Amino acid sequence: MTTTTLNLNPIIKLSKEQFYTLCATNPDTKLELNANGELIVMSPTGGETSAWNAELIIDLGVWNRQTGLGKTFDSSGGFSLPNGAQRSPDAAWIRLEKWNALTSEEKKGFLPLCPDFVIELLSPSDSWKQGTEKMEEYKENGCRLGWLLEPRNKRVAIYRAKQAVEILEAPNFLSGEDVLKGFNLNLAKIWR
Repeated sequence: MTTTTLNLNPIIKLSKEQFYTLCATNPDTKLELNANGELIVMSPTGGETSAWNAELIIDLGVWNRQTGLGKTFDSSGGFSLPNGAQRSPDAAWIRLEKWNALTSEEKKGFLPLCPDFVIELLSPSDSWKQGTEKMEEYKENGCRLGWLLEPRNKRVAIYRAKQAVEILEAPNFLSGEDVLKGFNLNLAKIWR
């Protein structure tokens, strides 16, 4: 996925509401807003990355449906992070208590919180550096567990709250640990 970053600050600083309206007005365009107020425009992914992402969402969704512990979100779900960034991870999950604490109006828009768990899946045109920066942002904003997956090099970075990043080379499985109890992701379908 190719990204373009636009600095609109000399002209306008988009509020959360304006950014939400911009996204709603352009539903075929994937947009994010970083903490500096810069607009990030992302191209669609290729078929291979899209298929992998669908597999990740299915696995996470099935686990969540079986446990009933929270809510699962795909890459079209927006989150307003505490630092002001507006992000949409490839897959995300929040505890049911967090979901239930939101008002019905908050549930309709970009959720005003950081997910407990995120997955970012790098497409062939994504850079490892950009991926790690995004994952650090999630961690700094309260994410408890995050996985950065790079199929090209069969590499995974695991982000945990208050811990150093762990890099794994071609792991077969990833554990949801104490955040997603009982969830294990089989990476064989991605490493093929």
